[in-house]
Amino acid sequence: MSEEKLRRVRDRIRPFPDFPVPGVLFRDISPLLKDPAAFGILIDLLEDHVRAAFAKIDFIAGERLDSRGFLIGPPLAQRLGIGFVPIRKKGKLPGPTESVSYALEYGKAELEIQSDAVEPGQKVVIVDDLLATGGTMCAACELMRRLKAEVLECLVIIELKLLKGSEKLKAVPFHSLLQYD
Repeated sequence: MSEEKLRRVRDRIRPFPDFPVPGVLFRDISPLLKDPAAFGILIDLLEDHVRAAFAKIDFIAGERLDSRGFLIGPPLAQRLGIGFVPIRKKGKLPGPTESVSYALEYGKAELEIQSDAVEPGQKVVIVDDLLATGGTMCAACELMRRLKAEVLECLVIIELKLLKGSEKLKAVPFHSLLQYD
């Protein structure tokens, strides 16, 4: 991985102190999304990683289409020549779905996926913009397990190391481009 490319991506991440609550340092990828060259570099880095790590992959799955993470899944899938599978908040997908409840810092939430989104045995990489406490990513992995898909890896742009979310993923391989304490 090119340090120059990684620096270009890191330079486009903007910190916001005390958001959404006092004491939290929010890592905002909006400047990265606004810069087409930097965003292209991000997708290059993710594509290079996935191609080097996996000989065969069927789908990229993206979490919560109401968040920023879904913005990287479709272009990455397109670059890889594979499909994209959305994972959404409960009640946002038509047809039969599988859903899972998970804990948030301030309550509970539910994610769902269409029941026919993947076939048993298909290989999936789950992508998101950020891993914090790991609850959402674990829920996405659980949905894939219920559909009997093989989660090859959970892949994020940013990992907040102090929150230890990757420890919750247990046996699922995990990769982050950028890490912050």
